[in-house]
Amino acid sequence: DWLEKKGVFNWSTWGCDVSKFPWSYDSSESCYLLEGKVTVTPDDGKPAATFGKGDFVTLPAGMSCTWDVSEAVKKHYTFF
Repeated sequence: DWLEKKGVFNWSTWGCDVSKFPWSYDSSESCYLLEGKVTVTPDDGKPAATFGKGDFVTLPAGMSCTWDVSEAVKKHYTFF
């Protein structure tokens, strides 16, 4: 499958419990959620996005946002 071709399962992993925190991206990040659910709300007024287990998401460099983790998250990720 394309996740294996991209090497996603060899990327680093990160996780966190239910929480809410600000985050800013110096680099773009691609991530694949293994578990959990999060809503990311950009500070610039663009619409919030909710994603969870099984979703592959790319977040752009330069974005400042709030992560609202409603179910504990575990993900593979890479910055580029």
